[in-house]
Amino acid sequence: MTPRRLGNQGLVVSRQGLGCMGMSEFYGPRDDAQSIDTIHRALELGCNFLDTADMYGPYINEELVGRAIQGKRDRFVIATKFGILRPPGQAMVRGISGKPAYVRESCEGSLRRLGVETIDLYYQHRVDADTPIEDTIGAMADLVREGKVRFLGMSEAAPATLRRACAVHPISALQSEYSLWTRDPEDGVLETCRELGVGFVAYSPLGRGFLSGEIKRFEDLAADDYRRFQPRFQGENFQKNLDLVARVRAIADEKGVAASQLALAWVMAQGDDVVPIPGTKRRNYLETNWAANEIRLTASDLARLDAAAPRGIAAGERYPAAFMGALNR
Repeated sequence: MTPRRLGNQGLVVSRQGLGCMGMSEFYGPRDDAQSIDTIHRALELGCNFLDTADMYGPYINEELVGRAIQGKRDRFVIATKFGILRPPGQAMVRGISGKPAYVRESCEGSLRRLGVETIDLYYQHRVDADTPIEDTIGAMADLVREGKVRFLGMSEAAPATLRRACAVHPISALQSEYSLWTRDPEDGVLETCRELGVGFVAYSPLGRGFLSGEIKRFEDLAADDYRRFQPRFQGENFQKNLDLVARVRAIADEKGVAASQLALAWVMAQGDDVVPIPGTKRRNYLETNWAANEIRLTASDLARLDAAAPRGIAAGERYPAAFMGALNR
C-alpha cells in the first residue's frame, strides 16, 4: 500500500489513518479491550496513523492509545491535539486556549498519558481568537526544537491563519472535516494547503457514520450518543440527509461496494495529499473501511458523485450553534 506524505518536512503515514475518538466516548459505550484489538488489527492491515486528542474523554483516549501501542511504538505515527478546554463529564462545555504556557502544559500531559518521549504530529485543535497565532505556533515550535514533537499541525484553521502560522514554523498537516456531505475545505482551504505545502487530514470522512447507510432512524442512536445533539441528525434534516445517502448508496450498489467504502474512496481520490481518518472501535468496520483503498474511481464515477453530493447539499450545520464559531478561524 503506497503511503502518503503530509507536508514537506518528512512526515509519511498510511493511506488511511484511524480516528480513535469514538473508542472512549461520544458514540456509545466504551469497550477498551475491543478498541485495543482494533488498533492492533489496524497495524496488521498496514494502517499506522492513529489520531487522538487530550479532550477526548477527556484524557482517557490518550491513555487508551498509550496502552495499545506499548511494545509497538516505533511502528505507529501518533497524532494528538491540544487547545479545547473541557471539564470532565461536561461534553457541551468547552473553551479554547492557545496560550504558550498552556501549549507546553498540554504537551507534557499528552506525552505522559501516551507513554511516549515524542509526539509525531501535534495539532492545535482549535484556533484561539484571543491569542496571536504567532505566539501559539512559536510555543509549538519550541517543542519541536526540544525533541518533544516531530511535526506540527492545525485543525479547522482558516487560510489566512494557516499562512501566518507557516511564516513562524512549517505546518505539516491541516485537519478539518471533509466528506461527501461536508465539502467546506474546497472553499479555499485545500487550495491554500497545496500552495503552502501542507498535507490535509480529513476527519469524519463518513459523516460521523451517516454516509455508511447504517443509521436509518434517529432512534438508532444510543441515548448518550453525541450525534443526537448535531443538527444534521435532527428533525427534517435527518430525512433530507437520508435522501443524500440513498443517492450515494445507489452508485455504490452499481459498483458492488459498500456506501462507506465509496465515500472513503471519494475522499482519497481528492489528492495524494489527502488522508482520511475514519473512526471506529470495531474490527469489522475497520476492515471494511480499509478495503476502500482498493477502489479506483473513474472520472465518470467522480462526476456522478459530485452531482449526487454537490457542495452545500447536507441539511443542517455540522455542529451545534455554540461550536460553529470555533471553525475556520
